Parts: sequence; structure tokens; C-alpha cells
Amino acid sequence: MPHYHFISGLPRSGSTLLAAILRQNPRFHAGMSSPVGSLFSGLLGQVSAGSEWGPVVTTEQRRRLLNGLFDSYYAEQADKAVVLDTNRLWCAKLPAILDLFPEAKIIACVRNVAWIMDSIERLYRANPYENTRLFNDEVERNTVYSRVDTLAQRDRMVGFAWSALKEAFYSEQASSLLVVDYDLLSQAPDKVLPLIYRFLGEEPFEHDYTQVEYDAPEFDNNLGLAGLHRIRPQVSLERRATILPPDLFEQYANMSFWRDGRDSRANVISAQPAEPGSGAAKAQL
Repeated sequence: MPHYHFISGLPRSGSTLLAAILRQNPRFHAGMSSPVGSLFSGLLGQVSAGSEWGPVVTTEQRRRLLNGLFDSYYAEQADKAVVLDTNRLWCAKLPAILDLFPEAKIIACVRNVAWIMDSIERLYRANPYENTRLFNDEVERNTVYSRVDTLAQRDRMVGFAWSALKEAFYSEQASSLLVVDYDLLSQAPDKVLPLIYRFLGEEPFEHDYTQVEYDAPEFDNNLGLAGLHRIRPQVSLERRATILPPDLFEQYANMSFWRDGRDSRANVISAQPAEPGSGAAKAQL
């Protein structure tokens, strides 16, 4: 069976782009967010305390069921050496996934949170005739302020992912985590990818950063947010002015805790040398 690794982190931060690049390697399988994370949580809920079956399913049986979930879902990828499952949930499940797969690595894609909000708002405005499923009612979708504040709640798209990433970054399993900044990935993929391969313990592969392909129109249209997973063929950083009001952009611009590696054993790809006393391991570009 393949080695399992995981792509997680923040939304609109390059996870689909990274998967689209890695899947060029014929030994690898990667893609957009899969349902395995939701199935994992649902199955665990059915056999845990408080459920009808919790008292009769042992811990070892739970481990086998959850391990079998991965093997069953990825049975068609059994010829691949490496499978990378993508889900923002994994940063909140490190104890479980590293117990199931002790050699697993987690790649966390990150980005300045203000630009994440800007990116989602752009997609929302590009689909003005859709009430996207990101928001539950008119109160949440009324204005850019209500939309962004809704997304930032701890149980919503951005807030949950940010909280889960911060948990993982400061956890006792943080040494299995590699933080990859979207700006660095999009500007210097030829320098970032070798560091990712080294982190995974895999031989480097020569990727083509001018012919990267990925799109999931059916999934995106069902969400009411066309273009959410569409990748441009040429890997590059698009420079632009924000469409958020200045006060809103500033409110979310200083949430990049991963830039301060103190008290963390996580690995961070950085364009800057590690600061003296920094706890995080810096993978230098």
C-alpha cells in the first residue's frame, strides 16, 4: 500500500496548486479536498463515547476501521508510492493520524489571512447571481463586513482552519508539520518543491511549472462559488490591490503566527534565516 501524507492548512493558500504540481509525479496521487476527513470524523463519532456502539467497539477496532477507511477509499491508487490526502481537518487530528501512520507528514499551506479573505470575496463578487453555500442566510451574506466576519468564526471556513493550524503548530506532533507559504510557492516553486520532497523523504522530481492543470467545476458550482479550485497553467504570483475596505484588511493582516517560530517544533519554509532562539526549524530557500 502507498505511504500516506497529508495536505492541510488554510483555504485559498495553495493546497490545490500544490496538489496539482505533485500529481505530475507518476509515483504520487494528490488532489483537492477529499471526503476522507468527513468520513473519518463521522465514523469516529459512531463508535465513540455517547454513541450506541461506543461501549462495544474497542480502541483497536476503531484503529482498524479508520485505517481501513484510507485503504478502501484509495484502493484505485494502490499502485502509487505516495498518496497525499487534502483536508483542512487534518491539522486538528494529528494525534490520530500519526498514530495510524507514524511516518506521515503534514504539509500546511498558509497565506496572510487578509489576502485569504480578499480572495474569497473576489470569488463571491464574481458570482453575483449565486447565494453561495458559504453563508447560511442574508444576515451573514449582507455586506463584505458580515461575510468576512462570518468566515472568521471558529467553526467556519477560515476561522476553523486557522485555529486547527495553530493547534498543530504548537502541538507535541509539530515536528511532522511543514508550513509552506503561498507567496513563496507561487513565486519560487522550483525552490520550494525540492524542500517538500526532502521533508517527505522522497527523491526529487522535475516538475513543469508552466503546465499545471486542475479544475473541479461540478464541485465548485454545487457550492455556488465557480472557480474555487481552478488553477492557472503558469505558476506565478498575481500582484493586485485588495478589494477589502482598509480597516477590514488591516484587521486580518497580522494573524500570521507561523512567522514567529518560538515554542514550536514545526518546520517552516522561509525566505529569511532563522532568528536566534527560534524554536521552529527553518527550511531556507
